[in-house]
Amino acid sequence: MKKPFLQALSKGPLVFDGGMGTQLYERGVYINRSFDDANLTRADLVRQIHEDYLHAGAQVLTTNTFSANRIKLARHGLEDKLEAINTQGVALARDVARDAAWVAGSIGPTGKTPTMLTDTELDEIREVFLEQATLLAQAGVDIIVLETFRQLSEIRLAIEAARQACSLPIIAQMAFDTEHKTGDGAGPERVVLLLKEWGADVIGANCMEGPHVLFEIVSKMVGNQVPIIAQPNAGYPRRVAERLVYMATPEYVGVFARRYFKAGVSIVGGCCGTSPEHVRSIAASARMMSGGSAEVHITPKEEHPALVSHHASMPEQRRSRLAAKVQRVWQQRLGLPLHERPALHRDNFVVSVEVNPPKGLHPARALDAARMLATHGADVVNIADGPRASVRMSNWALARLIKDELNLESILHVCARDRNLLGLQADLLAYHTLGLSNLVVITGDPPKVGDYPHATAVFDLDSIGMLRMINHFNHGTDPAGKDVGDVTHFFCSCGAEPAARDYDREILRLEQKRAAGASMVMTQPVYDPEVLVRFLKDIEHLEMPVLVGLLPLASYRNAEFLHNEVPGMAVPQDVRARMKAAGSGPDARAEGVAIAQETLLEIQDRVVGAYIMPPFGRYRSALEILSCIPGYTLPDEE
Repeated sequence: MKKPFLQALSKGPLVFDGGMGTQLYERGVYINRSFDDANLTRADLVRQIHEDYLHAGAQVLTTNTFSANRIKLARHGLEDKLEAINTQGVALARDVARDAAWVAGSIGPTGKTPTMLTDTELDEIREVFLEQATLLAQAGVDIIVLETFRQLSEIRLAIEAARQACSLPIIAQMAFDTEHKTGDGAGPERVVLLLKEWGADVIGANCMEGPHVLFEIVSKMVGNQVPIIAQPNAGYPRRVAERLVYMATPEYVGVFARRYFKAGVSIVGGCCGTSPEHVRSIAASARMMSGGSAEVHITPKEEHPALVSHHASMPEQRRSRLAAKVQRVWQQRLGLPLHERPALHRDNFVVSVEVNPPKGLHPARALDAARMLATHGADVVNIADGPRASVRMSNWALARLIKDELNLESILHVCARDRNLLGLQADLLAYHTLGLSNLVVITGDPPKVGDYPHATAVFDLDSIGMLRMINHFNHGTDPAGKDVGDVTHFFCSCGAEPAARDYDREILRLEQKRAAGASMVMTQPVYDPEVLVRFLKDIEHLEMPVLVGLLPLASYRNAEFLHNEVPGMAVPQDVRARMKAAGSGPDARAEGVAIAQETLLEIQDRVVGAYIMPPFGRYRSALEILSCIPGYTLPDEE
C-alpha cells in the first residue's frame, strides 16, 4: 500500500506524469474536440497513456479531467456528462495506478476572469469548482491538483472549493509568462505566500514555458516551508511538416529535472508536449537525486472499447445557383431508384474545387485558377478561412473578386476561431449584403497549429452554435431575437469525417448540425470507397446531399503523412502501396488522380457531387479527376 502522499513527499523527490492533452492529440484525438470526453469515447486510449506514464516511472497519474467542469464542458454540449466524465477519468487512472502510484484529480480554470464578474457569477464559479472537486474526491483520487491557473482570484476560489469538498492534499499551480508574472501581474514570491495562506499543501508552476524559464520561476518559490512542484512544457511548439511539435528533447528535460531537484523542488513532471519518454528522463533524475528510490512500474494492459463520435445538421434556404443545382440533382438523379437514374454527366453532378486566398497582397494566381476551373466545368470554388490557422487574405475578399470578375459563386468557409459573437454576426450581415450566400461552417483550427501559436483563440461558438445563429438570420432575427430587417438566404454546409476514429460521435454531431441548420455535407477526403459507402448508408435518415471530398495523392510520402498524421484521414495500405510503386513526380501524381477517379466512380450514385482539394495548388489535377465524367474538359497543357 502506498504511503499517504504528503508523508512520502517528505522523504524525497517524486515524479508526476506528463502531458495528457497533447498525448491524446498525438494519438488521434483532434484538437478541437473535448479531450475530457475521451474518458468515455476513447477510454482505451486514455488508459494506455496512463500505463505508458506509469511504465516510464511516474509516481503520480493525473486524471484526464482538466477541462471537465460544467462551464468548459458546456462549450462542447457535454455538461450533462459532467459526472460520467469525471468519474470515469478517476476510474481509468485508478485502475492503472492500483497501489503503484497516487492518482491526482485534475481541475483546470473555467476560462472566466473573476475580476470582471458579478458576485453572483463568482458564486457560480465557486460552485463549479466545488462540484468537480466533490466528484473527483468521491470517485477516489488521492490528491486534488489545480493546474494552469493564470488568475490568482480564480485559483483562490478553486482552493476554497476543494477544501470544502474534501480533506485531500491540494496542489496549486499557476501559469506564468516570460516576464515571470501571472495574468494579474503577481510574481513567484507573491504567489507562494498567497497560495500557502489560502490553504494549498503544494505550490508550483506549470505550462506556458519550457524548462529553462520555469526553472527561473520555481527557484524563486523554494524556501517558504512548502513543497514546490514544477511541470514545464517541452519548450515552445513549432510547426514541422504541418504538425505541431514541441522541441525540447527528453534528455534536455532530464537535465533540467536534476537542476529542479538540486534547487529544492520536491516534485517534477511535464505539461504540454511532454511524453512518457520525457517522464522517463525525469524519473532517472529523481532516482539519481534520491539514491534510486524512484520506481518504475508496469501494470497489466486491459482493452476498453471506444465509444461515441459526432457529426450533423441542415435547414432549407436554397436561393444561390449552387443551392438550386444541389436541389435539382438531389431530386432528379438521387431521388430516383438506382435503375432509373440518368447517366452521370456534368449537368447532373455538382463540383466545388478549393482555391485559397493568397498569403500576401496579390490574388492574381487564385483568380486565374478560378477562371480555369469555371471554364472547364466547376460550379463553385471553395475558399478556406485561415486554413491551419495561417494568415491569408480574408476569404470573403477573394470570393467577391471572383464573383465580380468571373460571375462565379464561391463557398466560404466560416470558422469560429478568430471572431467573437459580435464579429461573427457582423461578418454574416456583410456576406449577405455582398451576395455571398454559400457557407461551410466549421469550428476551425486553434492558433497553436499555425504561424502565431500565442494568438488568442476566440471560439465563442462552435460549428453547431454558428449554424444555429445563421439559421436565426435565415428567419429574419439575430440570436437575441431582434429583427434584422429581412431574411438572409444562406445555404449552409458542414464538414464530416467518414473515417473518424470516434465514428458514432461523428454521426451524432452530424445529426446535431442538421438540426442546427446545415443543408449539405462536405466530407474529408476518402480513399476507401467501402468507408464512404458505410458512412453514406449510416446518414441516409438525415436526407442530406453530400459532396464527397477528394484530395488526389501527390506521392507516397504525401500518402503516409495523411494516413499517420492527419486526424480523420485514413489511406488504406493497398492505396499506399500503389503510391509507393508509382515512384515520384508525374507518375505518382497520375496514380493519385486515378485513385481519386476510382473512388468517385464507385460512389457516384450516392452523392450529389465532389469537393476537390488540389494538393500544392495543382488545380489541373481537379479537372483530371473529373475527366472520367462526360461534359468536363481539360485545359491545354502548359
